[in-house]
Order: sequence, then structure tokens, then C-alpha cells
Amino acid sequence: MKRFLGSMLGGAVGDALGYAVEFKRINEIRQIYGENGISDYKLTDGVALISDDTQMTLFTANGILYAETRGRLRGILGDYYIYIADSYNDWLRTQGYKAKDRPVTSWILNDKRLHSLRAPGNTCLSALSDDRIGTVENHINNSKGCGGVMRVAPIGLYFGKSNMPLERIARIGADAAAITHGHELGYIPAALLAHIIASIIRSSETTLIDIIKNSLSEIEKLFGNEKHIDELSDIVNRAISLSQSDVDTLSAIEELGEGWVAEETIAIAVYSALKYESDFEKAICAAVNHSGDSDSTGAVCGNILGAYLGVDAIPQKYHEKLELKDLIEEITADLYNGCKMDGYSDYRDNVWMSKYVECDYQIK
Repeated sequence: MKRFLGSMLGGAVGDALGYAVEFKRINEIRQIYGENGISDYKLTDGVALISDDTQMTLFTANGILYAETRGRLRGILGDYYIYIADSYNDWLRTQGYKAKDRPVTSWILNDKRLHSLRAPGNTCLSALSDDRIGTVENHINNSKGCGGVMRVAPIGLYFGKSNMPLERIARIGADAAAITHGHELGYIPAALLAHIIASIIRSSETTLIDIIKNSLSEIEKLFGNEKHIDELSDIVNRAISLSQSDVDTLSAIEELGEGWVAEETIAIAVYSALKYESDFEKAICAAVNHSGDSDSTGAVCGNILGAYLGVDAIPQKYHEKLELKDLIEEITADLYNGCKMDGYSDYRDNVWMSKYVECDYQIK
């Protein structure tokens, strides 16, 4: 459970810390927060606000759990991306956009705090407003923005705890990202992140660098026929190499890019997590203090290192004032525990039914 919480809360911490500086250049960040950049939350009405990154991560989790509950109780289960897409459709409702004519499948839709616009990505909004659902085979657009990779950590967590093959978990990560991002580099980095996190969940002794190298190798095999796979391999290998070098942190991150596209996002996250793999705070601060998409690079770094180190490694100051902390903890517990009901017994969990069948549960 500590690794699950570490990943989900860690992602939200990186998101909230980076959201305050997302559209600022590094010189501006340093002028406001000092030479070392931002390291403490910027509070709004006493709260450290999360962005659309954490919002969509929560809806990913909800979609997985709705699907699993349906499968266990009805014995009917389609491709996971269909249910995740329905959950994203519910997220679209929270953003004030016209959603598809589909049933509500997300109990978290009932939490009014999620009905807030936090710089939602235009690609996600336009793709989800389309009547089609993007897939790996049938691309909805040619976007490789980071809106696909920043939300798939729950896939690695939930299925990493099962006996599902890692290759299948990676494919579910790609499917979830391809709902909105059709470029190969829009969805393959999501497959890589899901593989890394699932591998962390399954490994107690393996080093983080070995996990990342192995995951990259497996993704290269899985997507070996894709035209742009070498571009992802090159930038992630560069991130690994830089993390073992004496190049200063900012220069290393600037060599990798700004994180607006998915391959740069995961490369910056990998670099930061490896460079400071025993110090969550230093890693997160590295991941957000640059002239790019700070909330997404911070979120993905937090997902990875939070899973690797566990929730106890996250400094207490980042727990305090974090928006939606209670909701994150509740749905993370559900991810960890899973659905205990099935269609062959009389046991019923009324709270779980309210969440993942009736979808009308209200967080206390």
C-alpha cells in the first residue's frame, strides 16, 4: 500500500508544485522563489492546487475500477480503454464541455472540487469531444503532447499487483493514452511509464536504474515496428546517461527538452528520479524547476519515485495543504484492495457498489 500511495500522492505533489510555475521560464521562477527555484507549495486560499494531470489520473483509476467491478459481477468485460474513455468523458463534464451521450461511470464526478478548470490540455478536450474514441490502431489525431503519459500511473499500479504480463500492462497504458493522443510518441511513453511502475510494484530488490533500463528494452520489443521508437529510446537513454554524469541538473534537463511532448516528459522524469533516487524532495524540485511543462514532468517523476521509495519518503510538508489529498488516498486504497465481490457469492460491499456500480457515492 505504501508504494501505491507513494506513487499517487507523489504524482499529485509534483503536479501541485509544478503547476504554480508551469508557464514560467526558469529565470522568472528564480526571481520569484530564489536561486534554487520553487521548493514549497504556492497556496491559493490555503491549498496547493493540483492541475488537470492529477484530475485525469484520478479518472483513470476510476475507469479501471469500474471495469474490473463490471467484469467480476457480470462476467462481461471489454477492452479496458473503453471504460477508461468513459471515465474521461466524465472528466470532460467537470470541465464544462459537452460530453458524449454515455452513462456516468465515475463516482468521483460527485466531488465538486473536481469541477475546476486547471489548464486542461486542448488536445484532451478536443479529442474527448469527438464522437470517436482514439486507439493505437485508429489514431484520432497526430498529437504527441504529454497529456497521455501524465495520467496512466494507476494502470501500472493496479495491474502490477496482479499476475497480468507486463507487456499487456504496457499495452493498456498505450491504449489509455491513444484515446486522446494519436502520435506514436503520444502513447508509447505511456506504455513505458505503465511498465516501469508495474515493474516497481513487483520488484523489491531491483535497482531503479535496472528497472527503467529493462522496461525500455521491453517497450522497444513491444513497439519495435513503430517508426518513432528509436526517438524514444534515444532520449530515455540520454536521460539515464545524464543522471549518472556530472552535468548540472538544469543543463541536463535543458538538453532533454521542456516536457511539452510525451517523450521529453518521461525523459525529464526519469532523469530527475535517477539523479536523486534516494531523495524525493530533491528529485521533485529538479523535475519542476525548468522552463517547460513543470506540472507534468513533476507528476510523472512523483509517480515513479513515489512508487519506488514509498509514501514515507515524501516530506510531511508536501502532505499538508495538498488539494484532494483525501480523495487521492481513498481511490488509491480502492486500487490497492480491488473489488472483493464476484457473481458467484452473496457477499456485497455496499460502499463499493455505490462507487463502482451505482456511481453515486459521496466522499465523506
